[in-house]
Amino acid sequence: MQLERSLTRVVLAEDGVLLREGLSGLLARFGFEVAAAVEDAAALHTAVAEHAPDLVVTDIRMPPDFSDEGLRAAVELRRADPGLAVVALSQYVELSYASDLLDSADGRRVGYLLKDRVVDVAEFVAALRQVVNGGTVVDPQVIRQLLRRRRDPLADLSPREHEVLALIAEGHSNASIARQLVITEATVGKHVRSILTKLDLPQTEDTHRRVLAVLTYLRGQAPRTPH
Repeated sequence: MQLERSLTRVVLAEDGVLLREGLSGLLARFGFEVAAAVEDAAALHTAVAEHAPDLVVTDIRMPPDFSDEGLRAAVELRRADPGLAVVALSQYVELSYASDLLDSADGRRVGYLLKDRVVDVAEFVAALRQVVNGGTVVDPQVIRQLLRRRRDPLADLSPREHEVLALIAEGHSNASIARQLVITEATVGKHVRSILTKLDLPQTEDTHRRVLAVLTYLRGQAPRTPH
């Protein structure tokens, strides 16, 4: 007969070797079973499939691109297993997939904590246990940024940037936009980069980011249903 597992089994993903080893030792000291400690998103997927953990603790920016690999992996893991407890632990508020992670499985068994704001080990461990037990733990700074983004993603654009984005949505190239607005193509390029930054779009190739910007614009222009 198989004995029931008494320890919370954890898979840890962190590219920094010192922090990875430090967290592994910390978790073990507080009664967690660290089944695997890996350095990138691909290894995270493999370790979860192999060890069937109760909890995943993952950094967000990991090899190879150091953008949002860990966060995307967390979303994918939750999509495959909504009951898997996942805590994103990062120095950054990465908004590209944060909402997807926090909205998954009705927001249960999920957390997003900022490394620099963890000042008490006991509270950190308690937060992990809260997530494992079905709770949600999100740093207030993450909540503020998500709420600010959800209010109106177009609100931070300047009037000229609104004009440029509207023309992009109509299918115009940078050269065509420059002719219509009577500005240089280099200036259009600066406006486009500023738009992509302000909309906080994920770091992908520029053509795809322009499409995402257009979709954001169209959502913002959609007529609201009257009450």
